[in-house]
Amino acid sequence: MNEGRLLDASALLALIFREPGFEEVAAACPAAISAANLSEVIAKLVDRGVPPAEAVAVHLDADLDVIPISEDVALRAGILGNVTRRFGLSLGDRLCLATAQLNGFEALTTDAAWEGLAGELGICITNIRPRAD
Repeated sequence: MNEGRLLDASALLALIFREPGFEEVAAACPAAISAANLSEVIAKLVDRGVPPAEAVAVHLDADLDVIPISEDVALRAGILGNVTRRFGLSLGDRLCLATAQLNGFEALTTDAAWEGLAGELGICITNIRPRAD
C-alpha cells in the first residue's frame, strides 16, 4: 500500500537504472505513480530496447499504485502551466505535481527545478539526487 509518496518518471527511471538516488526511491516503495508518468517510463524503456512486455511490467516490480488522470488532475495541471512556466516543466511534470497536490502526496523527482515550487504549491517535493557540495 502507498505511504503517500508519488514518483515522477525520473525517480522511477533512477530506480530502474540504479542511478544516483535510487536507494531513496527503493526505500519509498511501495509508492504511487501517475498514469502519465508511467507512460513516460514505458516509452523510455522501449526506446532503450527493453521488450514491451517487460517495460509494461515495471510498475509491478516496483510495487506501485497507478493513479489515473482524472478530470480534476487534468484541470489542475492546466492551471499549473502558468505557475510552472518559469521552471520549464513539461505536461508530465505538471500532471505529477497536480496528482501530488490533490492526493496529499510527497513528490519524488530528480528534477532540481521542482524544489522551488514546494512552498508555492503547498506540497512536499524531494529531489532524490545527492547534492554535490
